[in-house]
Amino acid sequence: MDSVQSDFISLIQTKGIELSDKQLEQLDIYFQELVSWNEKMNLTGITERDQVYVKHFYDSLTLAFYKGMDTVDRMIDVGSGAGFPGIPLKIAFPHLKLTIVDSLNKRISFLQHVVNTIDLKDVQLIHGRAEDIARLPEHRDSYDLATARAVARLAVLNEFCLPFVKPGGVFAAMKGNDPNEEIKEAAYSMKELKGSLVESHNFNLPVENSERHIIVIKKIAATPKKYPRKAGTPLKTPLI
Repeated sequence: MDSVQSDFISLIQTKGIELSDKQLEQLDIYFQELVSWNEKMNLTGITERDQVYVKHFYDSLTLAFYKGMDTVDRMIDVGSGAGFPGIPLKIAFPHLKLTIVDSLNKRISFLQHVVNTIDLKDVQLIHGRAEDIARLPEHRDSYDLATARAVARLAVLNEFCLPFVKPGGVFAAMKGNDPNEEIKEAAYSMKELKGSLVESHNFNLPVENSERHIIVIKKIAATPKKYPRKAGTPLKTPLI
């Protein structure tokens, strides 16, 4: 084990997360594959080992600081890109039944390779637009937890993510900048999509101290039939 891994272990242990040798090995292989594939396609601008462990792995796991993963069975990660936060959370909490939706097939191919290489079970990878997938009965109103990390403004994310969440479940939006304006702007979409703001957590990443926010929204009723609107519409004309 190198200093990057031992620092990472210390950081997550203070938050009550313990990883086995196998889980640490899975993260390490994930890192290696990320850097290797990144030479062929644009997955991330962050490739330094210490940076990946803090800005991608630790950052992904911060969701578990505010949402008890033992209460989550089905989780969906919308617009996951290179697999964040879904894959690190699945590695740390193997019981999760994880679905990842991404609109770029190349990224889905990378994620399928990672899932196969580190032998993750109960992971479904879907190439498609969130607006289309959320209309399928097997995905609509059916997840305990939906999440999206730095994908779009909250008014748009509500329409991307809340249709996946079952009543009583949670959508957690992971943000960098202060989201207060976004939360105000998203009030109408939250109401329309049957979401209710529970809390907004703010904290700083360790080492490099950048700001992070996690907005927790509870789903209070089933998604109205007219949502989500057709693919592309939420981004062009958000519900505000």
